Amino acid sequence: MEGEPTLQLRVFDLNCWAIRYLSKRRQERVQLIGDTLRREGFDLVLLQEVWSEQDYSDLKVKLGGCYPFSHYFRSGVIGSGLCVFSRFPILDTLLYQYSLNGYPYMLQHGDWFCGKSVGLSRSRAGASMGVLASRPLFPPSSCQLHAEYCREKDAYLPHRLVQAWELAQFIRHTSKAADVVVLGGDLNMHPEDVGIRLLRGWTGLRDAFAEATRFEGCEDGCTLVPNNCFTVNSELLPFPLGIRIDYILYKAVSSFTVKCEELKTTTGTAPGTDIPFSDHEAVMATLHIQRQGQAAGDTLATAEPTLADVVTEARTEVGVGLRAARRQRYSAGRMAVLALLLLLLQAAAVLGTLAGLAAEQPFPKLSFSLLAFFALGVLLLATGLHLFHTMEVKMLQGTEEQMRMALRALQERP
Repeated sequence: MEGEPTLQLRVFDLNCWAIRYLSKRRQERVQLIGDTLRREGFDLVLLQEVWSEQDYSDLKVKLGGCYPFSHYFRSGVIGSGLCVFSRFPILDTLLYQYSLNGYPYMLQHGDWFCGKSVGLSRSRAGASMGVLASRPLFPPSSCQLHAEYCREKDAYLPHRLVQAWELAQFIRHTSKAADVVVLGGDLNMHPEDVGIRLLRGWTGLRDAFAEATRFEGCEDGCTLVPNNCFTVNSELLPFPLGIRIDYILYKAVSSFTVKCEELKTTTGTAPGTDIPFSDHEAVMATLHIQRQGQAAGDTLATAEPTLADVVTEARTEVGVGLRAARRQRYSAGRMAVLALLLLLLQAAAVLGTLAGLAAEQPFPKLSFSLLAFFALGVLLLATGLHLFHTMEVKMLQGTEEQMRMALRALQERP
């Protein structure tokens, strides 16, 4: 509305790929990221995969003059990797760790150990900063979902859908008191994937790339591109232009409107260097926030019949994962029972020897000991797997029931 106060919010989002001892030229890239953020002067910076708290501390010292408010979200064994830098005061923060996040025995992937999460920081833009006098409250969130390691046989799809559903529920329940919601992160999903459609449809979030008045950057807004020297090109063979898996999503909740004036991505090496900031391209959005005459409701992004189809599709995939988890639980339980039976047979053999039933034959202590240790190890491993997959079954079952209730509610609306 003409004459109403406005705010231009410049948002920077980047998956930093900063893993100590593993990421290539990590310290150099972190230094480049800090230099760029100081030079550009964004209002809000959302970073993922800053696994080293020392890297966060270095960035905090470097950016303290430009971004006086920051927070690092701690989670899992090696950390969530999420952090936020802001020009606006951070009033409070909240971290939600997804109930499912891969498998602890998939060591080569490592998602389970980092405790994938969504981190929320509630901020307020004040008039003293030369921005909107009406002081809009907006909770910017940084998040990362489970990676997709094989698109043809995606064993983690049910977990990623559970995460997308929990993220959608998290946003809906934490944004009720906000004026504007901004979500940035590596969602590890293509724009047309069911998880993205579920997230956007259930929350009403809008995609900055699709809504931007002006765009500059990689073709189709791709953030994982083949010409990046840190990218494993074999994973992108089906996608010659790359893929778009990093997003800035937003929506207005109360009496404000939000429009994306401009969206940019980085397009290769950092200025004056021979390396990019990360294996992902950064996403930068300029959001135009303006007060409108009356409060806007927390609406859904898609028509309810379409949303019902999306929820049905997601529920079907979660059901597939549920059946797979039950099979894995059964296999682990059967293995534990067999290992226990082997230990009992060994115990019976030892008791028989001690009772003198086989005194004429030498007792093979070494062989029995090795077999006992093996059986005990299998028993402990199988029991742990059985417990893990039992929890997985419960989480998948709970999400499937939530989706069923949501679907019924959608279908019963007039």
